[in-house]
Amino acid sequence: MSNFLKPLNEPFSDDVAQKLSVYPRIQGQLLALFRTFANSARFLDKGVPNLLDPDSPLPLKMREIVILRTCFRQNCEYEWGVHAAVFGEAADLTAQRLNDTCSPAPDKILWSQEELTLIEIVDQLCSKGDISPREQKLLAKYWSPEQQLEIFALCGTYHTVSFVANVAELETEAFANRFPEAERSGT
Repeated sequence: MSNFLKPLNEPFSDDVAQKLSVYPRIQGQLLALFRTFANSARFLDKGVPNLLDPDSPLPLKMREIVILRTCFRQNCEYEWGVHAAVFGEAADLTAQRLNDTCSPAPDKILWSQEELTLIEIVDQLCSKGDISPREQKLLAKYWSPEQQLEIFALCGTYHTVSFVANVAELETEAFANRFPEAERSGT
């Protein structure tokens, strides 16, 4: 049997099945990503903390901007597409804004200054693991320390999610969005 990371299929062990029972299902199905996590009961518990709960200190739109931009920066169409499809409308992100999360230079007309700052912070975190003094000041201006930590945790978590989905070569879920065509073709 290969040790290459792939989604598991049922039947799961009792321990894994119990842990997966708290993971959300879409259209009655466990996402391939969650079934990939099932390769490790420990990872199901600790590898990716559930930051999608209603107690998040960030508004849904801000949370999704962080996740979508991180997934784009990690070239993870799988997870970007799931979030765009499942949370895009609830986060008040139009198709144009969703697509713009995949733009190397986001359209300043589409976003508030706070949202543009968040995109720039994610870009800097993804590219160098730090943010510039200018963005540090803006981070403190727009977000409380609790929200700042949530931004960092989301960015880090979705790096991990992207690594798993990309290495496991997960195919895009049937219901999920795809990257904008220009981004897929490299133009």
